[in-house]
Amino acid sequence: MSNLKGKTLFISGASRGIGLAIAKKAAADGANIVIAAKSAEEHPKLPGTIFSAAKEIEALGGKALPLQVDIRDEEQVAQAVEKAVEMFGGIDICINNASAISLSKTLDTPMKRFDLMHQVNTRGTFVVSQACLPYLLKSENPHILNLSPPLNMDPKWFKNHTAYTIAKYGMSMCMLGMSAELKKQGVGVNALWPKTVIYTAALAAIGPQVQGDNCRTPEIVADSAYEILTRDAKGCTGNFFIDEEVLAEAGITDLDHYAVTPGKPLLPDLFL
Repeated sequence: MSNLKGKTLFISGASRGIGLAIAKKAAADGANIVIAAKSAEEHPKLPGTIFSAAKEIEALGGKALPLQVDIRDEEQVAQAVEKAVEMFGGIDICINNASAISLSKTLDTPMKRFDLMHQVNTRGTFVVSQACLPYLLKSENPHILNLSPPLNMDPKWFKNHTAYTIAKYGMSMCMLGMSAELKKQGVGVNALWPKTVIYTAALAAIGPQVQGDNCRTPEIVADSAYEILTRDAKGCTGNFFIDEEVLAEAGITDLDHYAVTPGKPLLPDLFL
């Protein structure tokens, strides 16, 4: 595939951040974007809604379907998939981007937060993939892409935020299992993770621990996702991709323009 023109992408958490950046990259090709996210009204700390995202997507030449969806609710997900198919005729790509985070130690992690991370990250990824799958199987080049890290059982990735690590690794294990399960059916299932910290509104809302000057913009993840999603799904599955490595394979090695502040040292992301 040379581009994503006419393809339908179902993206969880696409109202802002990395999800929106991926949506806009695909929209520039003339893709159809299903914006499945919770934000229907402006949040005081997190700018962007499903409707503002739809305007940005349509301004770039894509078609948008903004749907308020809580991916913890399988009925809402099923209804969103039905509306997407009714409007666009099918689903070609499923992007599991929505995620909940709490970088807290055991005594500092309320069970409500533990449950939220597991319901959104692991369970939400499974629910959305499951709902999209019947239509992906009818697509010419179906992809599932999870925004989750490579699996590594080194305790250092767990000790400071065990609950979060388990929840994110759950997304990665969904990729590992589904890629093997669906390989013969031609569905490409992969995971993508950034080499450096990506500066988003959600990261800014966490607090001052991370400075934007030491981060990259979501566009590097979007460009990497684009490279993956335009590959032949039959020959591209079961990979834990890192954004820099994907771009290097595509011949893109000058990454300075992705920096929030070019020339500043970059922080490596969690799990790498």
